Amino acid sequence: MDLPDYAIEAHGVTKIYAAKGVAPAKTALNRLDLKVPRGSIFGLLGPNGAGKSTFINIIAGLVRKTEGTVSVWGRDIDERGRDARAAIGVVPQELAADVFFTPRESLETQAGYYGVPKHERHTDALLAALGLSDKANAYVRQLSGGMKRRLMVAKAMVHSPPVLILDEPTAGVDVDLRRQLWAYVSELNRQGVTIVLTTHYLEEAQELCDQIAIVNHGSVVACEPTASLLRRLDTRNVVVTPDMPVTAAPLLAGFETRLRAAGAFSVTYRTGQSSVEQVLAAVRGAGIHIKDIATEDPNLEDVFLSLTGAPA
Repeated sequence: MDLPDYAIEAHGVTKIYAAKGVAPAKTALNRLDLKVPRGSIFGLLGPNGAGKSTFINIIAGLVRKTEGTVSVWGRDIDERGRDARAAIGVVPQELAADVFFTPRESLETQAGYYGVPKHERHTDALLAALGLSDKANAYVRQLSGGMKRRLMVAKAMVHSPPVLILDEPTAGVDVDLRRQLWAYVSELNRQGVTIVLTTHYLEEAQELCDQIAIVNHGSVVACEPTASLLRRLDTRNVVVTPDMPVTAAPLLAGFETRLRAAGAFSVTYRTGQSSVEQVLAAVRGAGIHIKDIATEDPNLEDVFLSLTGAPA
């Protein structure tokens, strides 16, 4: 069987939640179109309430779409729902694990749900890859939040799916555990697993993702390779460190300013309309003495804000 060009394809996907009591009907997804290239690390970003989790739940078979088509690994979720679900592993936002099981028992039970024969299971390899070998026989209730998060990733991989969906996988995880998790995910991707990632850590998405889709109000407002998305803005930032730290970003006519750490602030300007010299003149005109400056190209947060008008 030929491998599909796209790990996930969605066309015209709409989800309308019916009115309930005094609450009116709500459109969570509005004719969403999306293609996730096979073998990519794909970022699915958007503000809270944009429809990301609804879309993931539709793919996972937990929510029924109102209209549209979705296929996973070339399998239509309506016509071949069981096969489509077998092609994905989903790590949800919520930590859900039986606290009276050990990690090894949790993985063995999960593999059984998927019908993986005992001789084909790779429980110990998963535990080792995610740094849980020394906790293999401890009760899940004894694990830290970060360890439980990694156990969720292991559970999603027991049947070796070609697509792994990570919904806010590093929420509440410390820096070291985050790096370990991303090292494992990157290795899975090198082995051919397609990764779909939702995250509020935009620097993670910028560093990890080959391609990013931004969803707002239930529709895709941008879907491009990460480098192309970053080139959308013709802006740059000048980060100003003043002699005397400021507690609020100064108001500069014609420029957008933001407060930074340690009493510094940034000034955003359009490269086709202004220059660094004009920015510095405006800063000095506001009575601010400059100690140091640095320039920055736009990052994913700048693009995100320009497209959605909301923080991640």
